[in-house]
Amino acid sequence: MVRDDEPIGAAPGPPPGAARDAPLAFPLAGKRVWVAGQRGMVGSALVRRLAGEGCTLIQDRRADLDLRRQADVAAFLAAERPQAVVLAAARVGGIHANATYPADFLYDNLMIEANVVHAAAAVGVEKLLFLGSSCIYPRAAPQPIREDALLTGPLEPTNEPYAIAKIAGIALCQAYRRQHGCDFITAMPTNLFGPGDSFHPENSHVPAALLRRIHAAKEAGAPTVTVWGTGRPRREFLYVDDLADACVFLMTRYSGAAPVNVGTGEDLPIADFAAALCRTVGYTGTLTYDTSRPDGTPRKVLDVSTLTGLGWRAQTSLEEGLRLYYRWFLDHIDRLRT
Repeated sequence: MVRDDEPIGAAPGPPPGAARDAPLAFPLAGKRVWVAGQRGMVGSALVRRLAGEGCTLIQDRRADLDLRRQADVAAFLAAERPQAVVLAAARVGGIHANATYPADFLYDNLMIEANVVHAAAAVGVEKLLFLGSSCIYPRAAPQPIREDALLTGPLEPTNEPYAIAKIAGIALCQAYRRQHGCDFITAMPTNLFGPGDSFHPENSHVPAALLRRIHAAKEAGAPTVTVWGTGRPRREFLYVDDLADACVFLMTRYSGAAPVNVGTGEDLPIADFAAALCRTVGYTGTLTYDTSRPDGTPRKVLDVSTLTGLGWRAQTSLEEGLRLYYRWFLDHIDRLRT
């Protein structure tokens, strides 16, 4: 249980002697585990990672399961009876998508998290991990951003509806801990890329949008590729399979009320990230910048000392992650998610 006065952004201190080889607080072996959103980039990475944990993965057998519908979610969980849940389902997108569909981003994400968290508590799920986002933090938060920066200032306007929904999800998990004693935890990933990403030409996130554009320019022999914004904002990027590994680590070894940041703790300008993608793809043209497009937050890099204190660090370098990303892109180019 948490104290009534504990703020939702309070960063937990690592337990004495915590390490990666410490005894498991919640072993997943033999458990029935459901990944909500298992067909998305994060969900599919979690399914790959959990395959080695000796647990039974519950499949979304019903193609029409709509997590925004309370009755459907309640019936599904009552029938499947998972012992552990990872809530990776969400409506996601880049700056353009957030600006174009603010009502959808707020409503859909509020409904998904409320229905899954409530139904999980109702059927007695033993452990739940809710995945938020680094966009929950204030636009002007001190960098690197600590967990206790939450609710200390205004949000970035370009993704405020999505951020508000994710903040509500954190508060919801903490409320169920406080009122019902549920072991529901939350993690805040940084910007992600990897297999299963969405490559919509306008609504995708930075890595997918740039990869698709740069690859197309290479194939066409185009002399330039346009990068949205000035290229100056600094961002942190995490390979999605590293996030999946961190999720399993937290599920088995963490049981606190406060959110935990998940990232590399390192950032770089968008211009440098685009240049790294050009090297990966083998594109030798010139990058140009469309400054009519918004930059978003000037800098966003997470303080990951809580997670490293618990004994976890990201293992995939940016260069290796981009190589794996591009190889997957080429292997699936005829059936990419858009």
